[in-house]
Amino acid sequence: MTVTKPVFDRLGFWLWVGSFLVVLGLVVWSPNARSVVHIYRHGSEAFLSGQPLYQVEVAMGYLYAPAFAVLYVPLLKLGPYLGNVLWHMLGFVALTFAAMHQVRKVGGEEQTWLLSFGLFLALPVSLAALRNGQATILLTGACWFLTLSALEGRRAECFFWAMLAIVAKPTAIIMLLLAGALRPRLIPVLALAVIVVLVIPYGFASAGYINAQYYDFFRMLTSMTVDPTGPFVPADFTAPFTRFGMTLPEFDATIARVVAGLLTLWMVLQFDRRLAPNVSGLAIFLTAAFYMCVFNPRVEQNTYAMVAVPAGLSIALLWREKGAVITRWLLAALLFVTGLTSVDSRLHDLFHPWFRPIGVSIVACLLIGWFWTRGRQKMPAGGAVAHG
Repeated sequence: MTVTKPVFDRLGFWLWVGSFLVVLGLVVWSPNARSVVHIYRHGSEAFLSGQPLYQVEVAMGYLYAPAFAVLYVPLLKLGPYLGNVLWHMLGFVALTFAAMHQVRKVGGEEQTWLLSFGLFLALPVSLAALRNGQATILLTGACWFLTLSALEGRRAECFFWAMLAIVAKPTAIIMLLLAGALRPRLIPVLALAVIVVLVIPYGFASAGYINAQYYDFFRMLTSMTVDPTGPFVPADFTAPFTRFGMTLPEFDATIARVVAGLLTLWMVLQFDRRLAPNVSGLAIFLTAAFYMCVFNPRVEQNTYAMVAVPAGLSIALLWREKGAVITRWLLAALLFVTGLTSVDSRLHDLFHPWFRPIGVSIVACLLIGWFWTRGRQKMPAGGAVAHG
């Protein structure tokens, strides 16, 4: 098998789009099957009726900021069919256009191939999250655009994408902190975006009700642990230890997250200084997405869709730049196969939840190492696609 331009010039992109069209068909056919959208609908319904949004004791169900419940109301009013379709389209379009924008930023004569091959490699890991309508897809697109906008110093764009990212999932605060560290002059803009998101619900309900929801919201965020006896089974870096009977104490896991966070901050700052502008955004977002997946205490298997597309594009770039043959084949195969471990219930039972954090960690760390070796060397803007 060869990775030739005629095969992958457009195949991966049309598989990406075609798979999503199938997803939309399934959404129309059965809106509630294999979907988490009902949680978003429940949150908006509870908000409109003045009911509590959160189940603090179990830290399950609705896990988003109150602003999400407000902004999802128009989709709720459109009904389970049209509303679900538009929600799925919103996330898919944001992620796809973020990838396209990144490829244009990288440049070169083989941009179509780069995008197509990268999306092809990312599809297996991303498909379940696309099917379920998870906010992770929208979060990924918003954080990716935020990264690129921050590096270019675009304040208005940073404000918009920061707001959208925080609304999509509270874990976006990690990306906002990294953006502020990369471009300190954007800190006021990023802080304003957070304030606006916090204030939005007060325009649609009483202050007492909103204050109570925020009290529960922040209690819930601080109550999430790696307790294997709870209803949530994390798929972060603790999952392999838990699966093989070596559960990490919560304190040790927290220390690991803090250390990894500091290393991530140092790495993205180095990438900003060492890499050429055309690829620094990709390396920085890949590193941030890796941290947000592997070291997020609330990560589940489908959350890894966040790192799939930047990893796929990075592998395609490595391929275009004629990186080591064994390395590029290993990375491509591992990323693609990692997404296939849930196609069968027996495979799912065997590999869930321990394999995905290991597989993605290997892929991301090798790619981060490759970007690191580029140093200050200016990566070529173009080049022939490797055919071997």
